[in-house]
Amino acid sequence: MTRSPETTRFILVAGTTETAQRDGLSAAGADPELLSTTPGADAELLTYGRPVRTDTVPVSPSGCPTPALVTRAVRELLGFDVAVVDGGLTEPTGAPTVSVGAGVGRDIGDQDPVPTAYGAFEAARQYGRKLPTDELWLAETIPGGTTTALGVLRALGEEAMVSSSLPENPVERKERVVSEGLAASSMQPGDAAGEPKRAVRRMGDPVLATLAGLTTGAVETDTAVTLAGGTQQLAVAALVRHGGYEGSLGLATTSYVADDGTADLRASAGELDLDLTVTDPGFDASDHVAMERFVAGEAKEGVGMGGALALADRAGLGMAEVRDRFAAVYDDLVDPEPTPGELA
Repeated sequence: MTRSPETTRFILVAGTTETAQRDGLSAAGADPELLSTTPGADAELLTYGRPVRTDTVPVSPSGCPTPALVTRAVRELLGFDVAVVDGGLTEPTGAPTVSVGAGVGRDIGDQDPVPTAYGAFEAARQYGRKLPTDELWLAETIPGGTTTALGVLRALGEEAMVSSSLPENPVERKERVVSEGLAASSMQPGDAAGEPKRAVRRMGDPVLATLAGLTTGAVETDTAVTLAGGTQQLAVAALVRHGGYEGSLGLATTSYVADDGTADLRASAGELDLDLTVTDPGFDASDHVAMERFVAGEAKEGVGMGGALALADRAGLGMAEVRDRFAAVYDDLVDPEPTPGELA
């Protein structure tokens, strides 16, 4: 039996980690100096459909638009409820937010990169326990988040690999950063097995701490939880599993993440006993500029894109309708490149 829209709640956790400032780790923003504003802009796009306090729509250096536009397009078609949780924002957002006391994440090369992890986890847990909903879909936006997710996985002793917002996954660079972080925290891989809050405090980011707390609280009250995203959500699932939860847990992602050979998400989801849903938006069926970079392997996921696509598919919406609305949202918000005849 399909749940009614009234019992479905979509939550976006938005935050930052200084790890994103390292070269070559993230494509979330055309200008590295704008990385700190991307999560807040994503929250505004999902909530209002356009930037409010921020000035621009986040795009990658090659022009790939934020996945928030896809999630927003689906929201316009389905009308699901959205809440935004501040998971350590550097810059304020114009979107209404719920606070769980998460501070900005420091670089994982620091000894204590997420000092607010324990408090944010527990506050998010209480929030998750009290939410009046039968079904919770949890999404994230945090530049550099796949690297900190890898740090958490290694601290827990998990061998899963993460994907990347870049077409070529800088696996070796991420592993070096994680090794540096483990050394800074005087840890070996697996030292935090069974200690999820320690793992995320020493090797993660505040968004992971918040998502793990939300998930833990929700499942404690028998709320169905789907982690809407890619390999960062694998780290959330690992944190929850290492906290002792063995029940049902869903992961909804895009075909772009699932098909990333460097990350083997399907195998990792199996190891964590996750109910995996993979949705292909069929962007290769369109020649619209907004979809070309996704087809080329950029972005792949984020801001709950995979979850939104899964909700659209469950509601019986064709992906052609989703593509049309995504293109319309893009055309309304992103200025096209000027043609030579338009140049001054």
